[in-house]
Amino acid sequence: MLKKDPAPGVGGSPSLSLLFASFLRMGLTAFGGPAMVAYIRKRVVGQNHWLDADAFHAGVALCQAIPGATVMQLAAYIGLKLRGVQGAMCCYLGFGLPAFLLMLALSMAYSHARALPAVISVFSGLQAVVMAIVANATVAFGKTALTHWKHGLIALVAAGLFGLKINPILIVLLAALLGQLLNGRPPAPRKAAHTGRMGPTARPLLFFLLVSVTALTLLFIFSNEIFQLAILMSKIDLLAFGGGFASVPLMFHEFVDVRAWMDGPTFLNGIVLGQFTPGPIVITATFVGYLVYGFWGAIVATAAIFMPSFLILIGVAPWFDQLRTSPWFTRAIDGILCSFVGLLFSVTIGFALNVTWDWPHLALAAAAFAALFFKLDILWVVLAGTAISAFAF
Repeated sequence: MLKKDPAPGVGGSPSLSLLFASFLRMGLTAFGGPAMVAYIRKRVVGQNHWLDADAFHAGVALCQAIPGATVMQLAAYIGLKLRGVQGAMCCYLGFGLPAFLLMLALSMAYSHARALPAVISVFSGLQAVVMAIVANATVAFGKTALTHWKHGLIALVAAGLFGLKINPILIVLLAALLGQLLNGRPPAPRKAAHTGRMGPTARPLLFFLLVSVTALTLLFIFSNEIFQLAILMSKIDLLAFGGGFASVPLMFHEFVDVRAWMDGPTFLNGIVLGQFTPGPIVITATFVGYLVYGFWGAIVATAAIFMPSFLILIGVAPWFDQLRTSPWFTRAIDGILCSFVGLLFSVTIGFALNVTWDWPHLALAAAAFAALFFKLDILWVVLAGTAISAFAF
């Protein structure tokens, strides 16, 4: 049972060290992706009284409207509200550190053991489980985003274009445009999120931008290959609206289809390993970085997949009330989210084509999809899939 932290809402704001320690502890158990939102709410609102419910829900709305892994962004938002940009950094690093360290260790182990027959057999079964995970994410995404036949049309167009190997960036931009064109009347005005007062973020934002540009410049000078990796990961993060799963089609396109850094089954294995770690699915970037460029590749890939969306959060948070009520913004975001349903559907098909199908694999995929559909925690599905794969394949 987790020990209750002191309630800083009574005696002042929590210290930076307390924020880091609290979110590090939450990050150690951050399995289940979006389900972690409820757990964070319980800790931050219910137990520690750091935020009230309205401020927390406003933060969730903000994090769902901008790129990046929703739960990671929410951790940063809470820190930003409580202790400014320093607090955001403490919460962000604390929450993400366990997933990164575990994924790095798993990637190292995988690179040395992936040719072993037992490892090949286990991953063969788990690839079917991952296909079921992505298929379930597609269904869940679709239930939320596709509320009108026009939304379905955008998703269908996106799926078709992705199947034709069109660059996902162009697909996302087209979807934003279609979101404007297919909604003839402005959407109903949304109630302002009331994010409340925030400390000044312009100077810290400029500082982080300067640090990022300096780091990229040094990479360009000393290692152009890792520089290209950083640019690619940043581009993926900037387009991943709707949560971490939105990054999967973008990663698949860039790593497998365009650059051929790995084949489809290996990319699937990276997602498999990510399910054994707490944190968002975009932690797959650590796996890719390590396999392509070793330890420093893993460091750079991880930093690049998280930094852009973090900077967007810092920059947008003080202005979110105005942005959220803009019909142009809401139409564009609706179109983009619809496109990711189509992209995820296409990636599900692509994953299916990379699995060696027989009756045991089909049964395992169906069982995993059913378990996820009925809300069984994803970690238990993966653990059960591992046990079954070890004996059945």
